[in-house]
Amino acid sequence: MRHTISVLVENKFGVLTRVAGLFSGRGYNIDSLNVAPTQDPTASRMTIVTHGDEATLEQIVKQLNKLPDTIKVQDFRDGEYVDRELVMVKVSVDSKTRAEVMQITDIFRAKIVDVQPKSLTVEITGNESKVEKFLDLMKAFGITDLTRTGKVALPRK
Repeated sequence: MRHTISVLVENKFGVLTRVAGLFSGRGYNIDSLNVAPTQDPTASRMTIVTHGDEATLEQIVKQLNKLPDTIKVQDFRDGEYVDRELVMVKVSVDSKTRAEVMQITDIFRAKIVDVQPKSLTVEITGNESKVEKFLDLMKAFGITDLTRTGKVALPRK
């Protein structure tokens, strides 16, 4: 089962290493990890997506809470949070396919950020489902490069 965990930590040197070490030391995989400062410059928020059953998740949360620089750990459940991901994707185009890629980009409310003679670079943000559907459509044209931020999330309450 897939889980999204938000970890508010003190913005100090070595915190990311300790969190990553906790996962690797126990054999837990991180599907995606996003870290950035919050509105408070002394704190950062980590959004971690991982797989595991309830017992594994419980262990992860307990271990994260034990780390010295952890302020707050939240296990986000469905409906309790809002999430987004940013993806930049470079798609092959020619004179025949350029308009179709641009039309699909418009339908998904994505944005073309670079135009080259044989490619378009598109920026798309949204939940995982929206991003995956867009990428599936772009595969037909030929994805030549891609980068993703990983999920970022905030609680609804």
